[in-house]
Amino acid sequence: MVTIAGGGLAGLSLAAGLRSRGVAVEVHEAGSYPRHRVCGEFISGVERSTLENLGIREDLDDALQHRSVVWSREGRRIHEDVMPTPALGISRHRLDLRLRDRVVAAGGRIHERSRLVREACEGRVWAAGRIPRRGSWIGLKCHFHDLEMAADLEMHLGANGYAGLAGIEDGGVNVCGLFKVDRTRRARGSELLLEYLAAGGNTKLVERLRAARADEVSFCAVAGFELGRQEIEEDLCAIGDAESMIPPFTGNGMSMAFQSAELALEPLSRWSRGELSWEECVAGIRGGLHHRFRRRLLAASAMHPVLLRRGGRTFLEVLARSGALPFGPLLSLVR
Repeated sequence: MVTIAGGGLAGLSLAAGLRSRGVAVEVHEAGSYPRHRVCGEFISGVERSTLENLGIREDLDDALQHRSVVWSREGRRIHEDVMPTPALGISRHRLDLRLRDRVVAAGGRIHERSRLVREACEGRVWAAGRIPRRGSWIGLKCHFHDLEMAADLEMHLGANGYAGLAGIEDGGVNVCGLFKVDRTRRARGSELLLEYLAAGGNTKLVERLRAARADEVSFCAVAGFELGRQEIEEDLCAIGDAESMIPPFTGNGMSMAFQSAELALEPLSRWSRGELSWEECVAGIRGGLHHRFRRRLLAASAMHPVLLRRGGRTFLEVLARSGALPFGPLLSLVR
């Protein structure tokens, strides 16, 4: 049996894929479903074949298809473009619940409110997300309704971070941002998100959001993490955010969760059949993840600081306004 610690996108999609191959699996999730998570809530760059291999394609058939993109800097629109392939918009609240139900229907066992100890064990896959540590970032997310969009996807750059807007089901819009931690902020709920946006110079966006209706139940925050490759014990089998966290401006985090699960399918299936030792299985998964994600993580880590420096944002704006911003090539680097 494969035991998966963490019932997010990586853990649930891996469980679904393993059950479709007849592998016994159980998932331990510290929380319960349905739940809201800090997430951009749009899927960009994942291949249809990946979703089919995991057996979850049908769960995304009714997701919104996003094509148009607008980038703004502190209220000034600086770039418009079109995604080469549509991004899929769906909330984690809905998607996680669907994936849980799929795993259970396929015969997998899911234990909610169950937290495993972080340790390397044969047959255990660690998919419990970020490794808590002291960091300088805070992620904030809230759904809004009755919000008129400038494009299917909006990116707003600010002096203290950035935020993305993406349409989700039922006419909602997910607003999710990554900001430098400011411990002087005392607001709560959606007001905290608005304070961070205003502090970064995105006051026009704040005005739009105040005119809309915030779903306070959907608000969530996360802090205490670092981006990039995570520090993993030598013999721990980890996938998803537990293995690496790409900067969220890339819009590739959800896709990487699915892709990492797909990469783990074959080694785990072979281990379950006795064709690989556990050590060989873990090495195969690690090697596959490194090969698949190395370039995009390097590119994202190089571009991320540019968005956070005034000079970098100015350079980006000049390129965009002159029509010289290589949106397509930059996008391909983080896919």
